[in-house]
Amino acid sequence: CVNRFKMLSEVFTLDQRITKRRGLLLVLSSPSGAGKTTISRALLERHNDLVISISATTRPKRPGEEEGVHYHFLKQAHFDEMVAADQFLEHATVFNNSYGTLRQPVMDAIDVGQDVVVDVDWQGASQIRARAVDDLVSIFILPPSLKELEVRLRKRAQDTEAVVQRRMAMASLEMSHWSEYEYIIVNDSIQNSIEKVDSILAAERLKRRRQIGLTYLVRQLGAGKES
Repeated sequence: CVNRFKMLSEVFTLDQRITKRRGLLLVLSSPSGAGKTTISRALLERHNDLVISISATTRPKRPGEEEGVHYHFLKQAHFDEMVAADQFLEHATVFNNSYGTLRQPVMDAIDVGQDVVVDVDWQGASQIRARAVDDLVSIFILPPSLKELEVRLRKRAQDTEAVVQRRMAMASLEMSHWSEYEYIIVNDSIQNSIEKVDSILAAERLKRRRQIGLTYLVRQLGAGKES
């Protein structure tokens, strides 16, 4: 009975070693209304080994929001201390409120093979690229046209006319950074775009540098040994 348990333990350990994979950091960027949030949600529904990073913010909590679910709500002084201690992968101030992606939870998840998706703009992506380039997979989502982008913003019915115009004015600046990304998807069909991002995720998971269990498997197969 003891020997059988030992054999089962060895098989389980071998399987763990062979399948062990380092996670990745999937960054999606796009102008507002181009579809990155919809794509992110679809991916999260498909993959139970994919999680979204919970950002930190100094803005007040809104009705219905929960600490650690929607955001980590921090005082500005605490946020500034964390910036000084380099505890963010990226951070920015928007309309007098600070936002940031916490470094440690993301890297801890990646270390144990968990993939993390982050929804940030080109500036945030640039900061992440400087801090975690080996784990980064960056995708920029483009609209098929400016006219279609405006139509989508208006269909959301979430913004005033002034906000819609401001978002349209910002879109050109955001899209001018498309060449900084590894992958570009023109979102002319949301379902097709979801499938394309899913394919990118599958391919990136198979990259040699992330399949850290392969070295052990190859040794077990005797590759490189004289026959």
